[in-house]
Formats: sequence, C-alpha cells, structure tokens
Amino acid sequence: MFKKRAQSTIELSMLIIIVIGVCLAAGPYVKRGIQGRWKAAADDLGDQYDPRTSDTMIRHVLISNQEMRIRMVNQTNPGGVWTNRTDISDTMEFKQGEVIIGP
Repeated sequence: MFKKRAQSTIELSMLIIIVIGVCLAAGPYVKRGIQGRWKAAADDLGDQYDPRTSDTMIRHVLISNQEMRIRMVNQTNPGGVWTNRTDISDTMEFKQGEVIIGP
C-alpha cells in the first residue's frame, strides 16, 4: 500500500517538474511571438512621426499678467509712516518660426 502511494507521489512530482521545465523552455518563444505581433500591429498603423524627416511649424504665445501690492507700516510708531504700492505688469510675447530638418 505504501509502495503504490510513494510511486504515485513520485510520478506526480516528475510530471510537475516536466510541466515546469516545458513552461520555462517555451517562455522565450512565447515572448518573441507576442513581441512580433505587437510590431506587426504597429507597422500596420503606417508611417510614424519622425522628427528628423519632417517639417515643423512652431508658434509660441506667452501672455503674463502680474499684480503686486506692497504695504509697509511702521510698527514702532502706530501713527507713523506707511506706504502703499501697487505694481501691475502685462506682457505678451509671440514667437513664430519654421524648422526644416531632413533632406
């Protein structure tokens, strides 16, 4: 009775080892197959953007509004000197150009 049980355990462990070995051996092939399918799918999308061979038009607009308020009060003399100051600055910057790279 123990002999059959031990034989079944050994057979099961050998079967598990063989299955694990096959999975480890087939892993790289499965990985390469999946990578090949991804590459084929990406190639079917058409030509991809290549900055080395394309004409590029660049337009840059920067608008900045800034307001700064300063109030200074003399704490030692409550009725003393105080200052209010407001600085307002509006700037607008435009840059436009064309970059041609490639043949």
